[in-house]
Amino acid sequence: MKLIKNLYFYPEKGMMDCNTYVIKDKLSILIDPGLNEFMPALLQDLQKDGIEPKDIDIIMNTHLHGDHSWGNEAFKQASGAEILLPTVQKQLGDAATVEASKFFGVPTPKFNEDRVIDEDHLSLGETEIEIIPSPGHSPESVCYYCRNEKVLICGDVIFNQNTGRVDLPGGDADQLKQSIERLSKLDVEYLLPGHMGIVTGAENVRRNFEFVKQYVFGYL
Repeated sequence: MKLIKNLYFYPEKGMMDCNTYVIKDKLSILIDPGLNEFMPALLQDLQKDGIEPKDIDIIMNTHLHGDHSWGNEAFKQASGAEILLPTVQKQLGDAATVEASKFFGVPTPKFNEDRVIDEDHLSLGETEIEIIPSPGHSPESVCYYCRNEKVLICGDVIFNQNTGRVDLPGGDADQLKQSIERLSKLDVEYLLPGHMGIVTGAENVRRNFEFVKQYVFGYL
């Protein structure tokens, strides 16, 4: 489903899946492929929007929990896209992912990244993505912010009227609170979380941050 000129949203398909986002530009990126089981449905949804797997150049994740990254290798095989990891995910992701998988009693996702990104931004052409480390739900969580488009792809950091859980290995409520406080200062019209519905409109996004601050963390 197209949200704006070059941004597409594909809702999670079921248990242990996640929302997937695509940004099309000179280079095109798919963020959070989700669960292997739902890969055929995701590919069909992409094709309905005129996006073939081979059109995707880059695969990235908001964090490396299995519901977000199990599909990395399958989508890489289908598309030929590169898997890129921000430095923080390379440094902290393996241990957190293994422990989270043990917590749920499921296999650890297996994939090989093609490159590690040391920079805090990624240029797709006209679209510039800022990579913002946002620990709390997991230590390697990052958000992807497109400043010109006012888009924040936030993974499991913040949802519509809730946050990602902090009781998984590597979770930290204080870090999550600090991450959300920093993110709330950004100019955002599209808040795009890893699960459930999206939040659109600057005023709705602002209210959502305020709701979470007040009713989840107990402050404003």
